[in-house]
Amino acid sequence: MRIIFFGTSEFGAIILEKLIQASYSPVLVVTTPDKPAGRKQVLTPPPVKVFAKTHGLEVFQPEKFDKDALYKIQNTSPDLFVVAAYGKILPKALLDIPPKGSLNVHPSLLPKYRGPSPVQAALLNGDQETGVSIIVLDEKMDHGPILAVERLSMQKNYTYSELHNMLAELGGNLLIRTIPLWAEGKIQAKAQDEARATYTKMITWKDGRIDWGKPAEYIERQIRAFNPEPGTYTFYREQVLKLRKAELRDNKLVMREVQLAGKKPMSFEDFLRGHQDYANPQ
Repeated sequence: MRIIFFGTSEFGAIILEKLIQASYSPVLVVTTPDKPAGRKQVLTPPPVKVFAKTHGLEVFQPEKFDKDALYKIQNTSPDLFVVAAYGKILPKALLDIPPKGSLNVHPSLLPKYRGPSPVQAALLNGDQETGVSIIVLDEKMDHGPILAVERLSMQKNYTYSELHNMLAELGGNLLIRTIPLWAEGKIQAKAQDEARATYTKMITWKDGRIDWGKPAEYIERQIRAFNPEPGTYTFYREQVLKLRKAELRDNKLVMREVQLAGKKPMSFEDFLRGHQDYANPQ
């Protein structure tokens, strides 16, 4: 089967790895253009590109899906698209190309948490259960009918990185089981219940600022949900103080690790020894 893979982030790279391991190596990998990153704004390739190149796969990075981009993709003669954390909605002209349609791996129990930040939303809201969904892609964001779902019980306080990687592994394995069933017509797609749909937004730096008026439980979840990116922070002596790790003890927030702007991460105890005037967070 000739597959074209669309993905950008680390989540997409893990899904791509699963495809390769299952002998579904894509004939083409489509990802977003390189972007400036870091303080020095160095032009940086997306994780999917890096992974694809190390495995000798052809990579295509269109700015937009114009006539030339559509021609290149169509000329590859794909049977199926697989999409995982690509970051853009695919237009109808593109979705019409593969005869077996387009499958999308989404890290939530759709229709809950459509959009760009479902993993953060599950952590921030203190959900007891999350999971992954395989859907048939259509023109609307995370809207298409569902082919398969796998649930994950959140019995511990996962960090973002832990939950992200677990859902990527779960989603990749579910995808590999779903592809042959879909290709052979042995699985039926079920429309999502629009009445139950909820949406997430793009997380920005502003979202990471701690509101000390919130309950300790919420702040602890926020620290887990927004680290490493965009990070959670407060201000100390007009400097950004990143809050990297914390825990709840007797319903009170106990800081474990912090980082001053331009400095290395340190334990909160070490920070207090050097900054004894720290008392009232802003």
